[in-house]
This record gives sequence, structure tokens and C-alpha cells, in this order.
Amino acid sequence: MEAPGIIAHDAPVFGKATIGKGSTVTAPDAQQANPHVNPLEIDWSLTVRRCMDGDSSAWAELVKTHHRRVYGLCYRFTGNPTDAEDLTQDVFLKVYSNLSSFDTGRGSLQVWITTMTRNLLIDNFRRTRNQRATSSLDDGWESTEELVPVDRLVQKGPSPHESAAQKELAAMVQNALAKVSVELREAVILRDLQDMDYKEIAQVLGIPEGTVKSRISRGRAELARLLERNRREVM
Repeated sequence: MEAPGIIAHDAPVFGKATIGKGSTVTAPDAQQANPHVNPLEIDWSLTVRRCMDGDSSAWAELVKTHHRRVYGLCYRFTGNPTDAEDLTQDVFLKVYSNLSSFDTGRGSLQVWITTMTRNLLIDNFRRTRNQRATSSLDDGWESTEELVPVDRLVQKGPSPHESAAQKELAAMVQNALAKVSVELREAVILRDLQDMDYKEIAQVLGIPEGTVKSRISRGRAELARLLERNRREVM
């Protein structure tokens, strides 16, 4: 079935971009979206059925609610805003094409979409392993609120000097994160940047919770080591 226009909610304005044959992404002003929607109050199984019945408003509701999280995950994994935009569109096209496979008995819609996003990111990583460029990671850093969790590592300051230092440190964090192995990186991203609990991460990655905790611990340690090495290099 052909996906209706995908509407981005509180995300970079993509304008209209082709996501597949006959499908486009349309991004309205963020102010048009309802900021008070609580995902926990929505019956997603009903919304999915409405989407399958061709209800474009149901599809718009689903995308507006989950778009920011998907884009944030794509950006954190790739470190490139353009790639993140393209991958986000691919994710929602894949989500729409596979709505019939969603089963509430196997987990929440958030977990299902995150799993699909993760699988697509892994496929993309393998496909572009030898093609990835080392472009600047600064571009678009502040383009979406999903990227704000890095503030845990950076204290905001009012002066231009402090702002510049914050941006530089944010780039260092993203650069270091990109050097962490894929299996450790995805665990850290899902836990520390996507705020998913251990059970949800275990469902997404298809591994035991104990393994999840181990990967997160190792990933954090590796990230800290890389950041410390970068700090010494710039001193």
C-alpha cells in the first residue's frame, strides 16, 4: 500500500522530499502540531488499524508523535543531519509498509518503531561501511529538541565564549560516540539519549537484559575513554 504524506512534528523542516515511488514527506510548521499529545493516552492499536484502513489523519498523528524520536536516533547513530533526514523518511515508509505486522502482544508501538529504526540503521551502516565521509558534525546540531540530552554533559552559558565551548564539546561527544563500536553505541544511545528502559532496549536489540546492561556499561566506559583522550589532545 502507498503511504500518505509523512508529516514531521517539531523536526527540521524538510520541505517535500521523495521517500519512495509516489510518496513524499511534507513538513508543516511545528506550531500546527499539538504539543500536548501524550503517547501513553493513545490507543495505538486502533490508530494502526485506522492507518491500514486509509485514514490519513491517523497516519499523521502517528508520525507527529514518533517523528522526533526516530530522527534523534538516526542523527545520533550517523552524526550527519542529511543522512538522518533521509533515514527517517525511509523508516516511516517501512513502518507504513509493515503496519499489518504490528502486534501489541509483543511490545508497544514505540518499541516496534525503534526496533525497525535500529534494523534499518544497522543495514545502512553495513552498506555504507566503506563510503562514510568525515563531514562536520556541527551542522544542524541545534535543529531539533531531540538532541538536547547532550546538555547532560554540557552546562549552558550566556556568553559567546561559553556558547562556542559548548558547541565544540557537543561535537566532541558526537565524534567520540561515532567511534564506539556499533553494538555498544546503539545500547548507549537507546538508554542515555532515547531514555528507554532496559526491558525495552532488550526487546529492540533482541538480547537479554543482562547483556543490555553490560553493553551500556562498556559503551559508557569507552565513550569516557575517547573523550578523555580527545581532551588531552587539545590541551
